[in-house]
Amino acid sequence: MPEPKPYDPLDYRNLTVNLVRELMRQPALDLPLAQRFAGPGVYALFYDGDYKGYRPLRSPNATDPIYVGKADPPTPQKGQPPDDSKPKLYERIRQHTRSLGHAENLQLAHFKCRYLVVVPLWIRMAEQFLVEYYQPCWNVCIRGFGIHDPGSGRHRGLRSLWDTLHPGRPWGAKLQPRSEEDVRQLLHAFIDDQRSTSETP
Repeated sequence: MPEPKPYDPLDYRNLTVNLVRELMRQPALDLPLAQRFAGPGVYALFYDGDYKGYRPLRSPNATDPIYVGKADPPTPQKGQPPDDSKPKLYERIRQHTRSLGHAENLQLAHFKCRYLVVVPLWIRMAEQFLVEYYQPCWNVCIRGFGIHDPGSGRHRGLRSLWDTLHPGRPWGAKLQPRSEEDVRQLLHAFIDDQRSTSETP
């Protein structure tokens, strides 16, 4: 029988599991959020709709996110602690709510959100934990959901994968188009890979 390893609460895997567990203890809320709140942190979005390509990614119990993200506090002045009194996490989720509302082939009512206000020191690592643990589709495959309008004169770049699959954001249409069929193939390959991974003994 192998020697048992001592428990280290700061071990990377233990931190990951604790963070995931705490986020999942938070209520799964409808969008838009009904109540404004202060603080930075992390969040997860869950989909349970009828978009055909996402059928295997549906999460009726809001347990498998389609996207996770973070909101940092404002950059502090030199020598000052971070200011966690601003509604940075709330504002970030509200931005995403607007993006989902613009999408022509998604419905806001099909999404739920869990969020967790986090001590600023841990925010970046917390987001990394969540992406590594869940491998959410919009983080690792259909990227571009979290980007902002590149601004006037900067629309020569390619349209994001997300905006290609879910047109509707006003500034997304100004970017250079890419093949929707190529993006769909990426999605299919991602889902096939997820299935094969989950079936591996």
